[in-house]
Amino acid sequence: MHFAHALPWWLAVVLAAAVAGAAVLEYRQPASPLTPVRRGVLVGFRTLALTLLILFAFRPIVMLPPSGSRDVVVPVLVDVSRSMRVADADGQSRLTQATSVLTTVLLPALSPHFTIDLFSVGETLEPATVERLTAAARRTDVTGALAAVRERYRGQRLAGIVLLSDGADTGSAGAGTSGPETDGPPVFTVGLGSPDGVADREVVGLVAGDPQLDRASVDLHVTAVSSGFGPAPFPLRVLANGRVVDTRRLVPVADGSPIDEVVTVFPDGVTPTVYTAEIPADQPEAVVENNSRSVLVRPAGRRRRLLVIEGAPGFEHSFITRALSADSGLDVDAVTRKGRNAEGAATFFVQAGGGRAGALTTGFPSTRDRLYAYDAIVLANVDRDELTKSQLAQVADFVSERGGGLLVMGGRSFARQSLANTPLDSVLPVELSDRRGGLVRASLGALAMAAPNTVALTPEGEIHPIMRIAPTPAEARTAWAALPALAASAPLGGPRPGATVLAMTTAPGGGVFPVVAVQRYGHGRSMVFGGEASWRWKMMVPSTDRSYELFWRQAVRWLASAAQDPVAISAPDAVEPGDLMSVDVDVRDAAFASVEDAAIDATVTAPGGEPQSVVLRHADAAHGRQTAAFRPEQAGVYHLRAAARRGTTPLGTADHWVYVGGADREFAEPRLNEGLLRRVARDSGGRYVRAADAARVAAWLAAALPESPAAEPRDLWHEPWAFALVAVLLTGEWILRRIWGLR
Repeated sequence: MHFAHALPWWLAVVLAAAVAGAAVLEYRQPASPLTPVRRGVLVGFRTLALTLLILFAFRPIVMLPPSGSRDVVVPVLVDVSRSMRVADADGQSRLTQATSVLTTVLLPALSPHFTIDLFSVGETLEPATVERLTAAARRTDVTGALAAVRERYRGQRLAGIVLLSDGADTGSAGAGTSGPETDGPPVFTVGLGSPDGVADREVVGLVAGDPQLDRASVDLHVTAVSSGFGPAPFPLRVLANGRVVDTRRLVPVADGSPIDEVVTVFPDGVTPTVYTAEIPADQPEAVVENNSRSVLVRPAGRRRRLLVIEGAPGFEHSFITRALSADSGLDVDAVTRKGRNAEGAATFFVQAGGGRAGALTTGFPSTRDRLYAYDAIVLANVDRDELTKSQLAQVADFVSERGGGLLVMGGRSFARQSLANTPLDSVLPVELSDRRGGLVRASLGALAMAAPNTVALTPEGEIHPIMRIAPTPAEARTAWAALPALAASAPLGGPRPGATVLAMTTAPGGGVFPVVAVQRYGHGRSMVFGGEASWRWKMMVPSTDRSYELFWRQAVRWLASAAQDPVAISAPDAVEPGDLMSVDVDVRDAAFASVEDAAIDATVTAPGGEPQSVVLRHADAAHGRQTAAFRPEQAGVYHLRAAARRGTTPLGTADHWVYVGGADREFAEPRLNEGLLRRVARDSGGRYVRAADAARVAAWLAAALPESPAAEPRDLWHEPWAFALVAVLLTGEWILRRIWGLR
């Protein structure tokens, strides 16, 4: 023992004398007579108490011996998610294999040397026993479990962490997001199951494309994989709200090769439709939970509002406006420049409904909120002199901030680089200052072009909803090739980064130019059409041919579909029961400025249930977004609804549908994921081994055992027993004084 504050010998003598003198003087002439024995006892109590107090003031320190290896902890984590039911571990389930490894290999080898703490890993980390391990958890949060163990044992001696799993990290952090943990204990991972998997057929992807106008159709893109069955064909069924609407026979090119299939369906225009792609279970399959996948197609909602601004009257304007006005899903307002009056002011012909004509008498919406009331804008044969720089900037903001759509068409819009170097330049998907057709051909690849001014689809155009004027991509390509040639085309430049060219044409001089190109810009979409006299596709074909109407209606609908309402709800699509789902509600005014003080009444309706209120909170005090989170516990369609107001003034309502349980992440690619387990082990300084070699883990843990620390110093002055000892001495002295007649 030594003192933190040095105690010189002379000071020790002085203090000892002072303590002895104080104790003796206290009882030299007591108020009641004491026998020599009683006086000695009281003096002893007082001397010991004072001596301890003085010693503690100088902080006595003792050196404790290091602890042995038996006090080192090894947390053992066992995956108990549903994927552990898969029977690909030599004919037994993965959990059975884990239990066998624990009872026959790991626990007998580790228990004599370490303290073993057993945990189950599912949605959370829980203490467990071998007898009560069951594969029932809905997901495996490996990342979260390892983080929880490190926090739980922070400051304690750990030889390492042992993880028995099939490598499926399906927790909220996402698969494979475990980062390097160089400051924590090493993780030794034991792989359960077979890395080659089992005989299995799986629907690995199901995506609903943008709707086409033709009979309100939607393309479902299905990706399926058959492993362990060779090239044997298998059926694929597509169901709409549980009713079979299509059946396909899929033939793999090779075992395990993905198969992509496009199925055209016709969703209900009023209510949400759940489409399911499923593969009937086959006898040898060990996993049937991944044989189906579902996606929700939401109803179209309100009519989209379109503003057409035409630089001059013409056939193109008349035909396009007529085709769009006949679309029941569109409200079309049109403004056509006629010329100038006697005072030299521009005059316009305005066609608009709903009392909107008065705001268009100057050829352009008079205020920002009136412009933002539209979902898409068409500028046809409008050059830079017909709209002010401020108006062009408003159109650019309309696309990027409002999320609206913009279509620019007509030779005057592109002649002499009309819109180049204006606020609209960067909004458009093609370069307006580069008109060299050779560069366009090099960037788009060599396509077989027919006669000049005919339209040829690019590979991207064959599958894009704008260009789908026939049921299948092959039929659409044939239909476009059969349409009459355009009268002319603008020499547009190459596509901007991120833009997509859907169709090309050849000029009479041999140059190859884009004729249809699109891109996303900010929150909205933009499109250019470089052709002239597309009305030929209406007048020079049989009257039963609907290609012209389909193309223009689909183009405008695609452009307008990105535009949100003043009140908009957003929520994730890939949600499973038990997930924490975040719901965001954005509120804007008529000019689409954020409303920070909006009051929102939000409800969620579970499948077959009643609307339940959702409490929203501000996600950002400077914006109008409010957010909430809830945990859906059952699969099915959930209906979200929000109604916003500022004071007593309504701002709008919004409806949103989410399908919960469209896929089961736990059984996606159900083979042993050795890649994740190796990465977790490597990043932490541990090692990976398969279940058959699990006996090697004991030797690795012994090698990773932390070095025995040196003797540990410990202060005695703040130990509980030290203060208790002083209290006992003083209390004992006081009790004896009372018994012997002293106060």
